[in-house]
Amino acid sequence: MDMARKLRLEYEGALYHVMSRGDRGQDIFLDDRDRVRFIETLGEACLKTGWQVHAYCLLPDQFHLVVETPQANLVAGMKWLLGVYTGRFNRRHKSFGHLFSGRYKSLVVDGGGTGHLKTVCDYTHLNPVWAKLIGRKQKLAAYRWSSYQAYLGPARQRPKWLRMDRLLGEYRVPTDSAAGRRHFAEAMEARRESGQAQEFKGVRRGWCLGDKAFRKELLRRMRGRRGANHSGEEGGESAEVKAERIVKEELRRRGWRKAELRKLAKGDKGKVAIAARLRRETTVTLQWVAERLAMGSWSGVANLVAAARKKAR
Repeated sequence: MDMARKLRLEYEGALYHVMSRGDRGQDIFLDDRDRVRFIETLGEACLKTGWQVHAYCLLPDQFHLVVETPQANLVAGMKWLLGVYTGRFNRRHKSFGHLFSGRYKSLVVDGGGTGHLKTVCDYTHLNPVWAKLIGRKQKLAAYRWSSYQAYLGPARQRPKWLRMDRLLGEYRVPTDSAAGRRHFAEAMEARRESGQAQEFKGVRRGWCLGDKAFRKELLRRMRGRRGANHSGEEGGESAEVKAERIVKEELRRRGWRKAELRKLAKGDKGKVAIAARLRRETTVTLQWVAERLAMGSWSGVANLVAAARKKAR
């Protein structure tokens, strides 16, 4: 179903398996510093968008995410994540141009306790085995660059944006305890030994993963929507709604009225602090921030926020 694969279907609470490769097969992670930087950037994206990550895996030339979007904002979040990581990669390695190959693949997943979340998370965590990045005698946990290690460790060592309860629930692990984590590890090692299950074909080739009723509901959602990227506008609206809420919170906290923003200097410390929070917690553009806070040009906002961050360090 070619047309459906091109659609970016977004809705509140959607669950996706997302995969993106390097342009022309090139590596997108050249060393561990790149991998750490990508995970940090993913964390920033989650803070901005409210995403909940259920699993991730970094391979030399690609990455895989299982991500849930409480807001309808996959498009806006992925645009930010790929763009910002590309910029950081290029600056560090003194390169330029595209890093990722065309459009990322996003598979819509039925997350309703039907076992499909388990399928895409297992697929994500088992990728290092198939890529031969760990030896046959090594445990799956030997691979550092996936969320699998975090699943086996104590809660205090995990990133806040990594949500584990749902996958553990599908493995019938009742509590996030040492015993529960051992049960999960044993089940995953058994899964690994069983080879590539038939169900993974749907992850590689499909546009959605779920039963007939789920597929029918997705097609209903698509009906009447605009074009192949119909949902990008919805994602943008979600980001602006969040940004407006933050602006109102900050104005109320400072005792400012909306009209005062235009009276204050473009570089007012309070304005810069609000702009920095908007850049940290949302995907709205610099142009949007500049216009909303009456701060002049977008480049001026970028310079002011960068200077404030540097001073804070």
